[in-house]
Amino acid sequence: MQLSLTLLLRRRFLPLFVTQALGAFNDHLFKTAMVMLVTYRVFSDEHREAAFNALANGLYILPFFLFSALAGQLADCRDKAMVIRWVKSIEIAIMLVGAAGLLFHSVTLLLFALFAMGMHSTFFGPIKYALLPQHLRPDEVLGGTGLIEAGTYTAVLIGILVGGIIPPAAAAALVLAIALIGRLTSRHVPAAPPVVEGRPLDFHIVRASIRLVSETLHVPRLLLAVLAISVFWMQAAILGTLFVPLVKNVLEADQSVATLFLAVFSIGVAIGSLAINRLLGGAVSARYAPAAALVMGLFLLDLHQVAAGWHAPDDMTGVSAFLAMPKAPHMLIDLLGVAIFGGMFVVPLYAFLTTTVDKLHTARTVAANNIVNSGAMVIGACLFAGLLRLGVPVADTLLVVAAGSLAAALLAWRLHRACAAALSSA
Repeated sequence: MQLSLTLLLRRRFLPLFVTQALGAFNDHLFKTAMVMLVTYRVFSDEHREAAFNALANGLYILPFFLFSALAGQLADCRDKAMVIRWVKSIEIAIMLVGAAGLLFHSVTLLLFALFAMGMHSTFFGPIKYALLPQHLRPDEVLGGTGLIEAGTYTAVLIGILVGGIIPPAAAAALVLAIALIGRLTSRHVPAAPPVVEGRPLDFHIVRASIRLVSETLHVPRLLLAVLAISVFWMQAAILGTLFVPLVKNVLEADQSVATLFLAVFSIGVAIGSLAINRLLGGAVSARYAPAAALVMGLFLLDLHQVAAGWHAPDDMTGVSAFLAMPKAPHMLIDLLGVAIFGGMFVVPLYAFLTTTVDKLHTARTVAANNIVNSGAMVIGACLFAGLLRLGVPVADTLLVVAAGSLAAALLAWRLHRACAAALSSA
């Protein structure tokens, strides 16, 4: 079935959609305001700026690695709508700390709030994806997933744009207001009773994580999907870390151009999320994923060539001056291409995760995926920081990201073949 915008008129979908979009907006408003504040106002050293970006990304991702197992258990054993309301209440307290960090330019408070927002997203993620097959019909799940992803990246785009242009004090007030609105919208998410009754929560982080991954990913097709998604997020972690240092220290451009880069990337992912649903006609399939990964890699290689040959001006440029430079449109087209084909690659794989397993195991499958994804993202952030410490230019780290596209394409191809073989033998 084609992507159905009529889902936005249904209470079984709209409150979740709005709550998720508000959370994504707030995350990226706060993160962008924080990164711009620290990069352009607090630090004035290329290596310290890059190290801070790597540390910030690592701290945001770390809770996914540590607490996804507990989040998956909680989503399976409690009413998901109720857990959403708990999580959104906690977001208000987190944003009080984050607002203080923005007001007082406190790197410590900012990083603490960022880590706590990572925890917030860790517990929200499994619920978000597990609710879709519980509230939607089977033929609506891919469309709902595409809408969620498109809405998320649209919210990310707006959050990046706003966070990149408003002063820290205004950002502090806005993140608090959005957290309050998100708590109000979460009240309207329909009840989603637990699918597992009476199972105790295992609070031992390491044991629970190992057991969850081993119990969930023993199915070869699930393992291939999770590994492919993880390679994508490793690439995304490096890209997200390098954009602002690349803009400031290679292109010699100001924070408005850094905001433009982040915005173009978010637009591209949203476009790719919607385009792949139309190509697949609502079917859950990985058949386009290998090609999408390879095309993404080609755009990354071309982006590297443009960045490596960039002739920076003597003075730091704004958006108008940047866009007037001969290679600027070429660079933005490459960036948009990377994002579009990245969205086309990853969205069907998430839909595959939520529709392949029984509803009893959806949240745990998503949580296991988050553990592996977050581990890959931490590796990506550490790899970026290590390459910089070894003296590798920021632009050349794009080659590492491009190489990851080959691994992603291979895993997606094997997944598509495994799914085809399973269908033919059924």
